[in-house]
Amino acid sequence: MRLDDFDPNAVDVEDQRGSGGGRFPMPMGGAGGKIGCGTIVTALIAYFVFGVDPGQMIGGLQQVQTEQPGQLPGEPAQAGANAPESCTANALSRETCNALSSLNKTWQPIFAASQIKFTPPKLVFYSQAGQSGCGAAQSAMGPFYCPSDSGIYIDTDFYTEMEQRMGAGGDFARAYVMAHEYGHHIQTLTGLSEQIRSAQQQNPRSAKQLQVRMELQADCYAGVWAAKNRDRIERGDMEEGLNAAHQIGDDTLMKAAGRRPVEEAFTHGSSAQRMEWLRKGLETGDEDACDTFTDMRR
Repeated sequence: MRLDDFDPNAVDVEDQRGSGGGRFPMPMGGAGGKIGCGTIVTALIAYFVFGVDPGQMIGGLQQVQTEQPGQLPGEPAQAGANAPESCTANALSRETCNALSSLNKTWQPIFAASQIKFTPPKLVFYSQAGQSGCGAAQSAMGPFYCPSDSGIYIDTDFYTEMEQRMGAGGDFARAYVMAHEYGHHIQTLTGLSEQIRSAQQQNPRSAKQLQVRMELQADCYAGVWAAKNRDRIERGDMEEGLNAAHQIGDDTLMKAAGRRPVEEAFTHGSSAQRMEWLRKGLETGDEDACDTFTDMRR
């Protein structure tokens, strides 16, 4: 996908790489229990890749509210302050910043037309471990969005993991990662995320189904972004995106982990569902077509 180079004054970027990430409690497997690193990586990638809520991690990893030093809660970092060096650290960083810039330019006028206040998210690079407004960040979690600080957290090593272990390579597949996480930011800005959390609390039995539909809507929003930038799409891009959607479907990941797919355990949707909603966004280019909750309202 041919994206313009990012405008350092139009993207909000924070870089935690090289900071060590700090130490944090990780109560995996109960008090005093231990789970091997391989088990953690397989489990987290299998269930929480693309848009994990850190509070839903295996073993109940507690959300530790932490703020970056020198930054007040909810206060955005100065746009572009760290962008040049952070975004040019390597090719994948630049590619990610280019995607962020394109996403900002695409969604801002959509919100303006709807007279809804738009605030772009910040992009946070980290390596292995870091800290977010939702608690600890670690590379095994995959990319995720934190609504507490409007941050999209990415360890770019995950892109290599996608290609080598999941068979989901390509620049458009990587852009899909960013666009999906950005979709969760859209849900936060429109108030949908808060409504869904409230509904989950009121009806816990529907909590997992609501979560899946949130993820599928984020997939659709990713497709809408791509459709609105159709002139930048190159041959093979759509196939890369749809392949990535298939490879990170819950049923496919469960099979890869040697588990029998169980729909009740899905957190992001099946491969068929994820491909369906990404394709819907790609084909319609209409954010209003991304209502994954329609049949639940009947």
